[in-house]
Amino acid sequence: MPHTLTAIDGHEEPIENHSIPKIFFSKVGNQKLRTAIWSGVDKGQGKRTPLLFFNGIGANLEIAQAFADTFTGRDIITFDMPGIGGSPDPTVPYRPWWVAKAARQILQENGYEMVDVLGVSWGGGPAQQFAWQCKDMTRRLVLCATTTGVTMIPGNPKALSKMASPKRYIDRDFLKKNFETLYGDAAGNAGEFSINMMPPSVKGYLYQLMAMMGYSTLPFIRRIKAKSLVIMGDKDHIVPVANGKFLNLMLPRSKLRVIKGAGHLFLLTRREETIEIIRNFFGEFEVDIPHKDAVKLPSVEESFINYQSRFAS
Repeated sequence: MPHTLTAIDGHEEPIENHSIPKIFFSKVGNQKLRTAIWSGVDKGQGKRTPLLFFNGIGANLEIAQAFADTFTGRDIITFDMPGIGGSPDPTVPYRPWWVAKAARQILQENGYEMVDVLGVSWGGGPAQQFAWQCKDMTRRLVLCATTTGVTMIPGNPKALSKMASPKRYIDRDFLKKNFETLYGDAAGNAGEFSINMMPPSVKGYLYQLMAMMGYSTLPFIRRIKAKSLVIMGDKDHIVPVANGKFLNLMLPRSKLRVIKGAGHLFLLTRREETIEIIRNFFGEFEVDIPHKDAVKLPSVEESFINYQSRFAS
């Protein structure tokens, strides 16, 4: 189906530029979720499988823009968790099974029947949950800097203590000062990470932390049949490489790649190298990037107006 960018007046125009996603609100039960779809540029006979993207804790969908600007061949679908980015605060606590259910509904409402799944850090839990819970929609699974859940091998205590609060999303000076301690990536990358950053609400962040309390993928991970790729950074202060080795051991059809000298945010700080690894796993060729200029995404207010217009009588 063709994807469009809906303007404030409700008029829809075709998207010619992959860098400008369609951003709108999806409704799952009583919860609204701000959703983004980047339209892939490979429209040939062998159009590529769309990619469902689960972001890290506290991370708004705009942070995926740098990845989408480089990985342009296929449609990319992601959404803000409740209380994160432009999504309203959660009304009730939720668990990874609900996140997978929400993703399935969003995909089906937008005409997607089969996807590859990518989960980053916190998003690795919902990604594994989706691959098992929605196996009929999952072709391949990519897990970046993530774990099996509460059964993880813990990282650096200094990094983990700073992860307990959303302060790094609120105070940019704090982020810059503690960037290397937090993630293991060079402090010079803090600006690129924060440029599209939107502070989560305290409630949204806490509920996202709570979603993983006591959760582990071990009860079902051996039943995930999708071909899987696990990517880790050997300088990751939050998720040590041993977690990736354990994932690789437990997933029946998986490969492990470790990026030397990379920290937790290698999908951003070592983007070209990481995307090449993912492309090789998918067995696909690179396509030209159609547009490299900075793109201003539709604001939360514009997205909410678009949401209202969809349900207007």
